[in-house]
Amino acid sequence: MQTLTSFTRPEQPTGHTCAERARLSNMNKPDDTNRQYSPVDQLLIGIDTGIRTLLGQPKITERSNPAQNQTGVELSEAERQLAGRLMRINHAGEVAAQGLYQGQALTARLPQIRQQMERAALEENDHLDWCEKRAKELGTHVSALNPVWYAGSATIGALAGLAGDKWSLGFVAETEKQVVKHLEKHLGQLPEHDNKSRAILEQMKKDEGRHATVALEAGGTELPRPVKKLMGLTSKIMTRTAFWV
Repeated sequence: MQTLTSFTRPEQPTGHTCAERARLSNMNKPDDTNRQYSPVDQLLIGIDTGIRTLLGQPKITERSNPAQNQTGVELSEAERQLAGRLMRINHAGEVAAQGLYQGQALTARLPQIRQQMERAALEENDHLDWCEKRAKELGTHVSALNPVWYAGSATIGALAGLAGDKWSLGFVAETEKQVVKHLEKHLGQLPEHDNKSRAILEQMKKDEGRHATVALEAGGTELPRPVKKLMGLTSKIMTRTAFWV
């Protein structure tokens, strides 16, 4: 019978630190960063993203929620209701943005354009997550029409992508410019001491402005004036509806 004193532990590998062993181990793992996805892969990824968007489980980046370091302030019932409705509108806008980016990623012709669309969509997921959490904190719900906003925007995005990458990027730039205007308006409507909601919208405004700039620098072209007006009208219908539903 073997005694405890006769038991010996196997020797640990020597010559490498823990960090080095982890690095060497990772070298043997497949690298998917440069993988080329087929149209079917892209479609399935788009479907997965749509489901995550509508069920409230989007893939987010490493960034922290801007509201987490803000001090919560007691809001009156009227203030809480107003802030909640504004955050619901912004959440609906982010749902639509996801649809737009995913639709464009499906039909973008150049791989680098597709990658830019996907990166922008990932950052928009942060906004989606932040807005939903804040809306729930304020005691309200997200829009019941989110599936409609997503499907409609995905269709528009796919059509924009089919028109060509320069028009697709131009569409992104104009969309983000209009979103920035909406955010500026909401920042003026929020209760002055609602620091949490304000911090979220301020960060969103910075991100949207950057997305517009990146789209133009990547080759986006300015859209015709009638198209801009139609986009503004569509956005107005969505925001007014999401305020209540």
